[in-house]
Amino acid sequence: MQHHIVLRFVGKLFIPLVMLFGLYVQFHGDFGPGGGFQAGVIFAAAIILHALLFSVDTTQSVVPLTLLKPLAAIGVLIYASVGVVGIFLGGNYLDYNVLGSTAIAGQHLGILLVELGVGITVASVMILLFFCFARTHEAGTVDQVDENDLQATVTPEYDPIELLKARDRAIADELEPYSTRETPTL
Repeated sequence: MQHHIVLRFVGKLFIPLVMLFGLYVQFHGDFGPGGGFQAGVIFAAAIILHALLFSVDTTQSVVPLTLLKPLAAIGVLIYASVGVVGIFLGGNYLDYNVLGSTAIAGQHLGILLVELGVGITVASVMILLFFCFARTHEAGTVDQVDENDLQATVTPEYDPIELLKARDRAIADELEPYSTRETPTL
């Protein structure tokens, strides 16, 4: 993507707008359509777009894995903490009414915090999944998985290449009697 100047320029303008829209969806979720899951996916899409335009290595320097892994756990911790705080304040798990001075204030605060936890977790996990599936080489472009990479990561008894070859041989052996048959003529 180094030579696609227009795409990179438009991406620089578009990515902040996508992130802003993700924040809108996040904080508008308790009043209308949206919420943490949708916002997390939108926010992750902006980061993934950055990786596609500017390389995965560049994006990982902006959003490192050492930040994403704790964020995934922190989001779940926020979600669970809201429920536990509700129990400590005399309500049920995820009973938002006891979180504020009034039931309505508690509902707004509880939903905001739960959706924030969901959004943080979804965004970080989606980005982590993208980074796991994106294999890069020295030039920083997304590359396909090389057969040699697979050989280094599998044990001989579960080698996927050999399993696929064995499956193909079995199918060919099974179809062999049909291939030598004469075709009827009309």
